[in-house]
Amino acid sequence: MLVPALLVLLFCLRGRAGLSPHFLQQPEDLVVLLGDEARLPCALGAYWGLVQWTKDGLALGGERDLPGWSRYWISGNAASGQHDLHIRPVEIEDQASYECQATQAGLRSRRAQLHVLVPPEPPQVLGGPFVSLVAGVPANVTCRSRGDARPTPELLWFRDGVRLDGATFRQTLLKEGTAGSVESILSLTPSSHDDGAILVCRARSQALPAGKDTAITVSLQYPPVVTLSAEPQTVQEGEKVTFLCQATAQPPVTGYRWAKGGSPVLGARGPMLEVVADASFLTAPVSCEVSNAVGSANRSTALDVRFGPILQAKPKPLSVDVGEDASFSCVWRGNPLPRVTWTRRGDAQVLASGPTLRLLAVGPEDAGDYVCRAGPGLSGLRGGAAEARLTVNAPPVVTALHSAPAFLRGPARLQCLVFASPAPEAVVWSWDEGFLTAGSRGRFLVETFPAPEGRGGQGPGLISVLHISGTQESDFSRGFNCTARNRLGEGGTQVSLGRRDLLPAVRIVAGVAAVAMTLLMAGTGVALCCWCHGKASASFSKQKNLVRIPGSSNGSSSRGPEEETGSSKDQGPIVHTDHSDLALDEEGALETKDPTNGYYKVRGVSPPTSPDSCVTSLQLKSPGIFNLP
Repeated sequence: MLVPALLVLLFCLRGRAGLSPHFLQQPEDLVVLLGDEARLPCALGAYWGLVQWTKDGLALGGERDLPGWSRYWISGNAASGQHDLHIRPVEIEDQASYECQATQAGLRSRRAQLHVLVPPEPPQVLGGPFVSLVAGVPANVTCRSRGDARPTPELLWFRDGVRLDGATFRQTLLKEGTAGSVESILSLTPSSHDDGAILVCRARSQALPAGKDTAITVSLQYPPVVTLSAEPQTVQEGEKVTFLCQATAQPPVTGYRWAKGGSPVLGARGPMLEVVADASFLTAPVSCEVSNAVGSANRSTALDVRFGPILQAKPKPLSVDVGEDASFSCVWRGNPLPRVTWTRRGDAQVLASGPTLRLLAVGPEDAGDYVCRAGPGLSGLRGGAAEARLTVNAPPVVTALHSAPAFLRGPARLQCLVFASPAPEAVVWSWDEGFLTAGSRGRFLVETFPAPEGRGGQGPGLISVLHISGTQESDFSRGFNCTARNRLGEGGTQVSLGRRDLLPAVRIVAGVAAVAMTLLMAGTGVALCCWCHGKASASFSKQKNLVRIPGSSNGSSSRGPEEETGSSKDQGPIVHTDHSDLALDEEGALETKDPTNGYYKVRGVSPPTSPDSCVTSLQLKSPGIFNLP
């Protein structure tokens, strides 16, 4: 009790001398690491009274050793006014606001805030120490820091000492609002070069500037890395080629799949494929797909196949009007590229080179077949050719065909040949008294038949026939015109009718005698008849007079009534009918053929015109073969 009384006495005496208590040094805010020692200074002048410290307003006591606060004490020379507060070791609960008070003088220092720093613990990388990633697949690697680290640490990523960017930082809070845990997520898309890489997550703060590290090793899984080769790469069509498919993979390869042009190669297994090269390999690459548990990879390669020309687009036939241009084109494929030339069929002259042939202002003479020829680029390869026809549309071309001479009052036949493109709209026969295009008119009948096509490109052909029944004198002196027309014009020709003299009676009689002689030698009976000149005339529809040779001994016939009209009493002209076995040769003599149905027929024979001439009718008891001289 004596010491405090003395202090109070000294304080009063100094006060009376004009000195007042004051702070010589006040505490400052302090940051201290957990476990270290904290010192808060306090010095007073002109004061020898009681000094105490408060923590968040709570008085720690006036004794220097601060009983009840085992880690707290006050140091310094009290007589000189030094009253420093010490804390060792500092713990988290020591973080507070501290104040130095001279209670008897009513003095309080400024409040000093003590901040306790807690170093972070080594971070944790989820999935470590070996993290399995898949190459080419985006992935997140998470680093997490837990505990009461103060301040909240930052988490950094490093590889080979180089800081990695692109990490996302996230902090979670405890219910009381204090820091709970922090984590950093590193987003990356690993490649095959990342296999075995070491990544470091570092937790760093003010409490531990150097930070604490946790390392992980990347264990990379990746689909196959494929290389595909062909031996040889350049090959001629028909030669063998070997493809080799090599791959590295983690986990190991589980299968191979071969394809050509996207279509599977049946029966292909393993890393090797042998084929025989053809032209398709140039545009249809061979591919190898290798698989493992992670995925698959595909590589392809095309062969440099040397082959001869292959036609891709053939030339198309053309039909153009006379005077217009004509253009053909054809496309050949080959390796090396073939040389294309154009010629006319049957002519070796080269008209053009390249895929196109152009003919300017064509005429009828240009009609024909044109050849597009592709020569091989290398010796030993085959060439190729394709052709197309050029049809030149022009007025019809009409040509008179040979017509056999006719007898007066007998039948006649005139013919003309027509070539035209486009096809003729009509073919007209005309003469002095009129014209006829088709059908019959009086003594005249027109028929049309298809004809073999003419020279290439000349267009389709037809034969027009003018039949005349019962010729007259004027028919041999007049001209018959055959005319055809189409949209481009018309063409025509004149056809004349030749006249044939009557057969001499002597030759007929000799012929009949020879026939009779032959039939008698064969044991066959024959009856001969003769028609003499009469005045009867026949129309075009009554021209069937037959030499009848029955096939049975009783003379019966299997022919119809119309054919039975041929008898010795008929005096009309004898003309050709369906099964002609007896005819006139080029000189007008009778000739025979094999009998059919028991009948022989006579072509182009007119009734006799004078009493000195006649035509015979033969009747045989049984069929036979005979010849007339």
